[in-house]
Amino acid sequence: MNNFIQTSAARTLSNAVQDHYIPAEAPFSTVVRAGQTVRIEDSYGQQAIDTLFYNAADFSERYSSQDTLREHGAAYISTGTRVISNEGRVMLTMTADTCGRHDTSAGACSCESNTVRFGHSVKYLHACRDNFVIEVSKHGMSKRDVVPNINLFMNVPIEPSGEMTIVDGISAPGDYVELKAEMDVLLVISNCPQINNPCNGFDPTPVRVLVWDGEDA
Repeated sequence: MNNFIQTSAARTLSNAVQDHYIPAEAPFSTVVRAGQTVRIEDSYGQQAIDTLFYNAADFSERYSSQDTLREHGAAYISTGTRVISNEGRVMLTMTADTCGRHDTSAGACSCESNTVRFGHSVKYLHACRDNFVIEVSKHGMSKRDVVPNINLFMNVPIEPSGEMTIVDGISAPGDYVELKAEMDVLLVISNCPQINNPCNGFDPTPVRVLVWDGEDA
């Protein structure tokens, strides 16, 4: 999958301005400034990382899956994808991708969807929508502000008929994406707790987020 990589040797652990460890199943958020590059790493492999972006200066402007897919002209996002907001503006550009498979159609798991799909016995289990609501509430938002998200490293084949299903992930330990912020953005992550389908290999694991200043900073 190395043909997806377009990264820079100037970015090392020693010069990262942010370095975050996100435990398995946990929510997370941080601000990434315009010109900075954020790396989201699947540290152990086969871990779906549900991801949202908001304009850090105006949370009413946020990631739009529909506009991003229309702009990109493909069902998946990868190197070169411009992440588009609901205002039609570029929020970030994906500059590196060592995996090559990231969904932005299947959405986030919820207690309600888990119950419908897997039965009432799983209704009590924590879900990504819970994580998103918990995390955006720290920034003055509510569940109304949780919109359809990117599922980094989640493998969702789409059939010609339009049917899709979640299957085993193809990401290896240490796979990552890098995105350059084109505006100040609030990054919100749910490190997916799903154990009822193979998006996490039935074993949620920790992930890592690093941020670097622009190379010309």
